[in-house]
Amino acid sequence: MYVPLIVDEKDDKWKLVKRILSIFDLRRTKQEMSKQGITPVNKGSYILKTVLLSMLFSLEISYAIEELKKREKLRNYLNIPSPPSKTQVYSFLSRFSPEDFLNMVLGLLNSICSPRRGRLALILIDSTDIQVNINWFKKKITKKDLEHREFKWGYSSSHGYYIGYKLTMALNKKNMKPLAFLLHEGSPHDSKLFEPILSELKRRRVIRTGDIVIFDKGYYSYENYVVGITKYKIVPLIFPKKRFSLKKLLGMIGYPLHIFFKKGLKKAKDIYKAILTKFLNLIDKWKSFKPVRSYIEDVFKVVKGTSPYKKIHRFTKKSVKKFMSLSVLLTGILISMGFQSKEELQRLSEW
Repeated sequence: MYVPLIVDEKDDKWKLVKRILSIFDLRRTKQEMSKQGITPVNKGSYILKTVLLSMLFSLEISYAIEELKKREKLRNYLNIPSPPSKTQVYSFLSRFSPEDFLNMVLGLLNSICSPRRGRLALILIDSTDIQVNINWFKKKITKKDLEHREFKWGYSSSHGYYIGYKLTMALNKKNMKPLAFLLHEGSPHDSKLFEPILSELKRRRVIRTGDIVIFDKGYYSYENYVVGITKYKIVPLIFPKKRFSLKKLLGMIGYPLHIFFKKGLKKAKDIYKAILTKFLNLIDKWKSFKPVRSYIEDVFKVVKGTSPYKKIHRFTKKSVKKFMSLSVLLTGILISMGFQSKEELQRLSEW
């Protein structure tokens, strides 16, 4: 049974909830919502506030709606004068495709978080397991049973075997803003997810030539180093494994053939030389970047901590992607408020 949502204006949690949801009262946020096709804007903001309220207190959406309808003080405190119905909420959520929903979330984050400043960025990329709420202890579930389902069996080093998905996310280290994320069925090896997430960042035009992108050892492969430098023109700081041979890697790297068929050959060569030089300077110091990379693990804990369930009670890739988009949005809002240190992120994960 859920506890009633009784506002205590002196309580720090309620103060933070109000700050979070008041983001949707800002003019720039409403302008972005309108740009993303959320109309009427006020009704859309009430719906998003209601859904995030349910996530912040680990409640069912329907319960949060009932609490809003019966408690005038709660409505006034959160500025939701006209609470949506359950039908309106689910109709709103189903109106958008997963890709449209993700664009809406990233658009809102762009309007809320501070913009990228400076020519180069330090980007963190990592993956985590997303488990769906299936009790496979009660009934044995085989791979064959999941052949026609969108979720699959996976394995996580921290949680063991599970049924669900793998979430890959990219963050800008400077402002801790989520830049993009991908959802994969089961648990494909991280090394196979290297190019898909870089391709997504390039498609969204948030990655630039010369950016330093940090990956842990799970993404390690000689091919990934080569692809990062020659195809995406980034500095791929993938933490190496014991048998890593710099000599072998250098023997695999060469100028991409396509640059010889374009004007400005010397400039193109200079760009690749500069990237390779930066890579060689950093790969020897990769251990010093371990504390930096660990920030994304703390952000993942916050993303999962905003879920009303330890395991997600959604069973299609579309619904899981929308739900994770809202978790990323909520995390991005919290980070934009200044919760960026490791200690603050760890406290938020225990929300």
